[in-house]
Parts: sequence; C-alpha cells; structure tokens
Amino acid sequence: MTRHIAGPKTPQGWLRLACALAAACVIGMPLQSRAQTQQRYTVTIQQEVAGALISRTDGQGKVSVDFSYRNNGRGPDLKEEFSVDALGAPVAYAGSGKSTFGNEIRENYAWQDGRGRWTSLVDRGDKPVEAGALYVPIEGSPRFGAQLVRSLLLRPGVTAPSVAGGKFSVERLAELKLASPAGEVPVALYALTGVDATPWYFWLRDEGDKAYFADVSPWMETVAQGFESQGGLLLARQLQAQTERLQKLQQRLARPLPGLTVIRNVRWFDSASAVMRGPSDISLYDGRISAIEPAGSNHREPAQIIEGSGKTLLPGLFDMHGHMSEEEGLFQLAAGVTSVRDPASFNDKAEELRSKIDAGILPGPRIQAMGFIEGRSPFSARYGFVVDSLDAAKSAVDWYAERGFIQLKLYNSFKPEWVKPVAEYAHAKGLRVGGHVPAFMRAEEAVRDGFDEIHHINQVMLNFFVKPEDDTRTLLRFSLVGDRARELDLDGPQAQGFLRLLRERGTVVDVTLTAFEPSYLQRDGQPNPSFGMLAEHMPVAVQRWLLSASSEINDENAVRYRESYAKMLAYTGRMYMAGVPLLAGTDTWAGFGLHRELELYVLAGIPPLQTLRIATWNGAKYTQTLDRRGSIERGKLADLVLVEGDPSVNISDIRKTSLVLKGGVAYAPSQVYEALGIRPFVPAAAIVSLPSKQP
Repeated sequence: MTRHIAGPKTPQGWLRLACALAAACVIGMPLQSRAQTQQRYTVTIQQEVAGALISRTDGQGKVSVDFSYRNNGRGPDLKEEFSVDALGAPVAYAGSGKSTFGNEIRENYAWQDGRGRWTSLVDRGDKPVEAGALYVPIEGSPRFGAQLVRSLLLRPGVTAPSVAGGKFSVERLAELKLASPAGEVPVALYALTGVDATPWYFWLRDEGDKAYFADVSPWMETVAQGFESQGGLLLARQLQAQTERLQKLQQRLARPLPGLTVIRNVRWFDSASAVMRGPSDISLYDGRISAIEPAGSNHREPAQIIEGSGKTLLPGLFDMHGHMSEEEGLFQLAAGVTSVRDPASFNDKAEELRSKIDAGILPGPRIQAMGFIEGRSPFSARYGFVVDSLDAAKSAVDWYAERGFIQLKLYNSFKPEWVKPVAEYAHAKGLRVGGHVPAFMRAEEAVRDGFDEIHHINQVMLNFFVKPEDDTRTLLRFSLVGDRARELDLDGPQAQGFLRLLRERGTVVDVTLTAFEPSYLQRDGQPNPSFGMLAEHMPVAVQRWLLSASSEINDENAVRYRESYAKMLAYTGRMYMAGVPLLAGTDTWAGFGLHRELELYVLAGIPPLQTLRIATWNGAKYTQTLDRRGSIERGKLADLVLVEGDPSVNISDIRKTSLVLKGGVAYAPSQVYEALGIRPFVPAAAIVSLPSKQP
C-alpha cells in the first residue's frame, strides 16, 4: 500500500480549515518554538526541482503547511492547519482542496472533553478518545507525518493509540551529521509503524525540538532548504536501514528447501496448453522442477513433503507493470508474484534493488527493468533518461542495449517525430519498443511507426477520441477517456480496424485495467472496487483510505464514467478474441493488484484458463525467459504458487495463496501478511520435514 502522507502515488490536495472547536485549538506545543517561524523544504525528483513544502508556526501553537509539486503532468497542492497538545498529539486538524487526480479533499478533526470528532468526504466519526491519541488524515503532508513521530518520541515506550483504532510506534534507525555553513547538523531517521502495512520513514533534526528535516525515497526527496545536495546521502543511509530491516524479515520468513521436495497429489496448471492436469506428484531439487509423476509415486528419500490435495499449483505469476520498491517485495511474493517487469524506474536504484533481491539479501520477485526514455517538457516524468534531442534519445538506446535491456518504454513527452527513427534504431539492436503513446500522436500512428507494445487501456482508447491539438501529457489522458469511451462502437470500422492492425503487427497490450477501475468507478465514501474486498484484513488507516476516491466522480459524470469503463472492459475482451497478445500488468498495489487484474480479465470475457496463461506463459514469453519460467516443466525454475481451490473454476481463488516458492526458497503468505500487519487470507500449507536416511 502506498502511504498517504507524501507517498509516490498518493493523491494530495489543498487542505484548509480553521480549528473545529475553539477550546481545542491551542494547548501548547513543547516541540515548537513559541516564536513565529517558517521553514522551507525543496521537493526534487531525479535531481530536478519539482516543488516545495513550506511549514509555518504562528507562535501560539498552530502549524500551517503548503505542499506542492509536479511530476508527469500532475501533482498535489496541499494546505494543512493543525494544533497539538502537550504530548504533540493533534487536537485540531483541518484541510480542503484537490488531489493529484483532481478529486476534492475536505477533512477536519477536533478533540475536546474526551471525544474525537472528524469529518471527511468519505466518513465521519464521534467517539470517546483518550488524551494523546493520534489522528491521521486520509491525505496529509510529510510535515504532519513527522509530527506524529515527534509526538511518539515524548511517550513512554514510544507508542500511542490511534484515534481510528490500533497503535502506532516509532523506531530510531540511523543517524547522520550533515555539513552546513553554520557547522554540523545532526539528523536521525525514524520509522513510523502501525499506520500502514509498511513503515513511513522520516528524518528529524537530532537536537532541540526534533524538527522535521526530510522525507526521501528513490523517486522523490523533500529536504530542508539549503541541504538539497545532501538528499542522496540521506537516501543512501535510509535505504541501508530499510535493507537491514527487510533482511531480518527475509531471514525470518524465507525457508530454504534443501534436498528433494515433493508436492504430493496436486492439481497443476499446464500453461503451455492452458489446461489443468493431475493430480500429480511434482518433485523439486536444487531450486528447479525435477520430475512430474503420477500421484502416489514412490520417491527416494525426500527431505520435505508438501500436501497438495484440494489445492492448485501454478507457475509463479508475472506482474508485467510493477513499479518496484524495497518494501513491495514481500507483497508480491505473498501474492504469488515471483516475476515483475518494472517499466519505469531510476536506473541505478533499480539495478541496486535487483541485485539485492537476486543475492537473497532482500525478499522479492525476480525483476526485469525496461529502458525508460522521456522527452523534456514541463510535463516530463523524471525516470530513466529525459532527453531533448533525437541524438540524445539514440544515445539512451545505446546505454540500455549495452546493459542487456530487452525493451524500451517511451513516454508522454517523447516527440512523435522521434518514434519511428528511434524504433528502427532500437530494433536494429534487438530491443523491443513500447510504452505510452506520445502526446499529439495516436496509438495507430505509434504502432505503424514501430511500437511493439502499448501500455494501459486508456492509451488504447485515446486512439479513437484524441484530436491533434489534445495534450495528453495532462490529466486529459484520463478525463477524455472517461467522457468519451462509452461512445465507441465496438463493432464499428474504427474499433475493428485497430484490432486488425494490432493483430497483424503482433502488437502487445499491457492493459492494467485495475489501475483505472477506482478512477472511473469509485465515489468518495464508497468501497474501492478493486480492493474493498480486502478492507477487513487491513490496518484501520488503510481501511479509511480504501473509501477515498482518487479522481472526482460526481453526479454529473458518474454515469458516463461507469459506461466508459464498461467499454474499456469490453474492448479488452475484444482484443483477446481478435488474437491481440495481452499481458497482465497492474501499475497499482503490489500483489493484490494482480489478483484483481485477473478477475477483471474474466469479467471482460476471457476464460479463466486463458487468463492464467496470460499471467504466466505470456509473462515469460515477453520477458524472454520462457526457457526457465512461465510453466511447470522439468528443468525449469521452481517458481511456483500453491493456492486453495481452483482458480480455473473461480478466478478469485487466486487470492488464496497458501505457499509460494521462488527457486529453492519457500514463503508462507500467512506469515508474510502477519509481518505486514495484514490479517491472513488462508492458512499456510504445511511443509513436513522428513528425517534423513543417510548414515
């Protein structure tokens, strides 16, 4: 789950409201100076300034925050006001505005006389709340998140109850001393847990009032003004601390399977033929599938037995559109995702993460990165290479080709006139080309100019409605589809002609239906259509977030957006029936997103067996790893997922992962979810160790 205080994919907005109850507004702020102060922080993305955070204290204990940045044609404009008590806990919080994707935000909270009262666009509450309990807004700034850490540092045991339920705690992870003209500035890294399924990390000054100093991640840094050049140092130390934490989890959760392992009496999916087979006994040795035999066969001295009765064994799943981070590896593994294609990342950070996972230092799937190339503009997404000329684009192709990449991703600001020469240049070097359709270009033109793959169903649908002057580097690439897709005649010449072109060219489509389902269907206060069914398993703060819409759905547009999404779903089914190769990608919540993606493919009319083939065989085929992954065959890597039930009959059984194997290592999803603060879905499959008969 992406965190909702300055998270990479989190909608943000202007937050503004006075204290709801005057008596609760000012009770003192021991962590803040009583003098009026202002602190400015710079937001950078890939070493380029993208925005700012400004924090002001009025001298009477009230804090106001302005937070704004832009990346990829979107970004938040956030305003907050809050006051805290003697323990630094919020007693009044207020805000309103627009999120990254245009949805309105309006939320306030006040504590008085032992009761906490809050209202938002998704919920409201009025309940007894003990003094010092911590309130967390659905949307918030990193400055507010740091305030929660500062409050916890004043508590015995550094823990405190949450207004919504559960407990928060904080752990000190690292320290640094940063150089400045005024001398060394000590800072400390803290991990806040209990809010989300992954920790939130904050850097505070390690002196005085423990003021907020920075919030960094591989994709974005918010750092105190004057220290921007040291963001990389903060990130390196933070990633080291995260690695140390995750390495401990890896040691606790990963179970090596030495010797011979037999999965006994199991139904299994033959992805090459898209049929279920068995029951069979499937043997594993040295991280590979060593034999597939009739159930009940005699096995010579197995070291482990796994009972497969009533379960289904699948090849490890592929998420072909997952933006990977250190924290997401466990989510992917618990869901049965053993391979991820990352279509947009920072090249050095992606390689570092992949190396740590491959070395067994961190838990996570096998990662294959794509070579990201974007054109320079005010709307640029700042990953990979951002280029301002055709020669620079070709130079980026050379860089990726020399490092063994097999595919490029071109993006929104890439100039249309560069597509054909770059595609020809890349093809000559053996690289496939795809991605977003550049602005001021139609998908049909991109395919004819050399695109081997299109990412996202909205990029497909824009082909039928975008006009030459439409700038799809903006949120128009979402709203235009929501407004117009319902008009598409699926049997008309445009829709059918494009299907023929895709089939004739062998163009692959990475559909990512789940990435758009909430955006076009969910209104504030309604369960998230993609993940609402998971809510009762999640931390309380995540349950609230699942009621929050990412885009503005209202009485005026709700019907047409719903009808437009139904056309996207239907056109996905038509692509399958027309023979267009499809991939199972998500671009959303790691692990859980792929489960929903497969459900949506079945809703689109794709048979469950073929849906499973897309998530296994097709993934291996288009990552060029079919010789070692993607199917259950002798000699292939033992990347496998054991699920309760039969997803070829009920695709939703894909969520019931009871055991996941990546090579010679097993993970029990129930144990992984418990470590993440998530209530498990099914018990773990037992691994029975047998005594060795060797003398």
